[in-house]
Amino acid sequence: MTDLTPPVKSPCIEVCSLDNQDVCIGCQRTANEIIEWFSASDERKREILVAVGERVTKR
Repeated sequence: MTDLTPPVKSPCIEVCSLDNQDVCIGCQRTANEIIEWFSASDERKREILVAVGERVTKR
C-alpha cells in the first residue's frame, strides 16, 4: 500500500530573522525548530506547526 499523504510543507516565508527570543519573525519557528526541520519526520513537522500556531496566538 502506498502512502498518498503529501509531505509537510515548510512554513518558511523567506523573511529570516530571529527576535530576542530566538523565534523567526517570518515563520515563527524557534532556531532549534528550524534546524530540526530538515531531518524531522512529517509527524514531528506537524508538531512543530502546532507549536507555531500556539506561538502566533499568544503574540
